[in-house]
Amino acid sequence: MTTRVERRRLLEEAGFNVFLLHSEDVLLDFLTDSGTSAMSAAQWAGMQRGDESYAGSPSYYRFESAVQEIFGFEHVIPTHQGRAAERILFTTTCRPDDVVPSNTHFDTTRANVEAVGARAVDLPCPEGLKPAESHPFKGNMDVDRLEALFRDEGSDRIPLVMLTVTNNSGGGQPVSMENVRAVAEVCRRHGTPLFIDACRFAENAYFIRLREPGYENTSVRVIAREMFDLADGCTMSAKKDGLANIGGFLALRDPELARSQRNLLILTEGFPTYGGLAGRDLEAIAIGLEEVLQEDYLDYRLASVRYLGERIAAGGVPIMQPPGGHAVYIDAAALLPHVPPVEFPGQTVVAELYLEGGIRGVEVGSVMFGRHNAETGEEEPARMELVRLALPRRVYTQSHVDYAVESILAFAGRRENVGGFRFSEQQPVLRHFTARFAPLYDLG
Repeated sequence: MTTRVERRRLLEEAGFNVFLLHSEDVLLDFLTDSGTSAMSAAQWAGMQRGDESYAGSPSYYRFESAVQEIFGFEHVIPTHQGRAAERILFTTTCRPDDVVPSNTHFDTTRANVEAVGARAVDLPCPEGLKPAESHPFKGNMDVDRLEALFRDEGSDRIPLVMLTVTNNSGGGQPVSMENVRAVAEVCRRHGTPLFIDACRFAENAYFIRLREPGYENTSVRVIAREMFDLADGCTMSAKKDGLANIGGFLALRDPELARSQRNLLILTEGFPTYGGLAGRDLEAIAIGLEEVLQEDYLDYRLASVRYLGERIAAGGVPIMQPPGGHAVYIDAAALLPHVPPVEFPGQTVVAELYLEGGIRGVEVGSVMFGRHNAETGEEEPARMELVRLALPRRVYTQSHVDYAVESILAFAGRRENVGGFRFSEQQPVLRHFTARFAPLYDLG
């Protein structure tokens, strides 16, 4: 536990960037759901049989079998986490000036696309840009805009299409099976592979069961497989719906592309049967991929997130509606209308939640996705100003969430008295991880 006075000092020492806080100074850590899950007894038991052979470990083959059975892709390439899979995918498929469309690229995805000289283009459905309006599948891609992009850019400049399920940058919102099918159809017509960012695939599949007509009596496992049968491959951070603390993979159908990707894997990650992971981690992922499909777990998971969202919304805090599968997204622009986007209202919300209750969230707005013009010093704002409160899986109880609700509502009650922030230090790529800020108001 810390006092507000202590938290004020700690936040200032961290440059008002909660990424730079020591985790022991955080009471409720909603920064991310990536790698922060509590592993099960079965996963811990599986780790004890992890075989650490450099090549051909039986732990790899158990991992490979689990991925093949659930996702249906023949070629399975382990990586130390999802961003490594992204880097390998885009390095082997993209050239400078290529265009990679997505429903919404997340931060590392966009950075890895741009690192090879390609352009990441977001094509969210119109409903996804209206936080206050409820819609069952706000994570969908705008298929008409995808068609227009193929028409304008030409198929030869679009090496692949990415579809993120659920749509993390778009408020943790799910993608419908109808939309996956429509996107896949566009890709087939243009001879372009479709890859799915699968890190929250089970949560997305459960939303389809709950919300999409015709799937209410279909198991989550069958729904997930139907999604991936429409795609040519996927990347995954197993730190999310793999229920593991580290790891990821790249899976695909094309043997030639898989060969070039394994060659790059060997250069930067490790041999193809461990890919930068210990055998015990491969065991934990294989078991976690099975456990995440358990529907009683998914029901409780989504209910916990929904509970947090509904409680703070009832208290007058505007959120992305409806609540997502892994996180609640506060609409910082609506909560702090007096703070302009160039003064980063999301960063204000993040700082104030830490000061109020020791809660660590993350800004998903103009700090993370805005653009800085180095010549003029001007900032180009993002489309939305959100703050994500991501709940780690199998970690917090309802009493923890109730405390979070009380703290959020306490801050909201004095929101007229806060201002914004400016950058005092930033890097050109993924600046939100290491930036430092200066407040434009008195934090007390």
